[in-house]
Amino acid sequence: MPEAKNRTPSDAADPRPLHERIATDLRRAILVGDLPAGDPIPSTGQLKERFGASSASVQKAVSMLKDEGLLQGRAGSSVKVLDVRRQPMTPAAYSQPAEEGQPYRWLSEAEKNGRRPSIRLLEVAETTPPADVRAAMGLESEGKAVLRKQLLSLQGEPCELVHSYYPLELAAGTPLESKVKIKGGSPKLLADLGYPPVDTVDEVTAEEATNEEYEVLQLPRQVAILRTLRVVYSTDDRIIEVTTMAKAGNLYSLRYHF
Repeated sequence: MPEAKNRTPSDAADPRPLHERIATDLRRAILVGDLPAGDPIPSTGQLKERFGASSASVQKAVSMLKDEGLLQGRAGSSVKVLDVRRQPMTPAAYSQPAEEGQPYRWLSEAEKNGRRPSIRLLEVAETTPPADVRAAMGLESEGKAVLRKQLLSLQGEPCELVHSYYPLELAAGTPLESKVKIKGGSPKLLADLGYPPVDTVDEVTAEEATNEEYEVLQLPRQVAILRTLRVVYSTDDRIIEVTTMAKAGNLYSLRYHF
């Protein structure tokens, strides 16, 4: 059955399929709390009228949100909102070196907030970084750096894919080159090496997931990632680390204090 033709001016400017637009509006309402956990979503009839949509488009939108873990329901019963909210991540809380004998601050902060964190080291290699990382590090087109790739998880679910790059001359002969986790995290190690982090610059963008990000983070369809390009400086404006981080945009937010 063709879609109804009573399109609004905003419809004409939005090229996305109608079911994606319906899902986007419902997703936003769920994540900001306008549709509270446990409440039913508007009925199929209400959504058809609101969007000028067919039953098929409404059902496709609802199916998308079920796949994302935002809705639950069975045929013949109302579809209800699950208790899912974006988890705020506060970079300033874990950017500084851990105290002596303490774990990496990301781990301790997560535990403090009642969440079960884990970190899996996926790869350590000397490699040519992406162009934006090379530009930040001042590397030529074939320049290399030491990469440490890690997967961060909360409650057993993957939440962040991290690629950290270190200058070769800084990493040489240090645990940064070793395929083992660093006790206390890289900020602690860098400080112990004489390169304490004194300034950090984040650039955050919303992007479509790469194939690796989609698979490793187990993303649902149609969900953007939050990509952070982080440049860490030590004394004398020396760049000691450049990191890219990818988080599922439907599950996490970034919280900054000024």
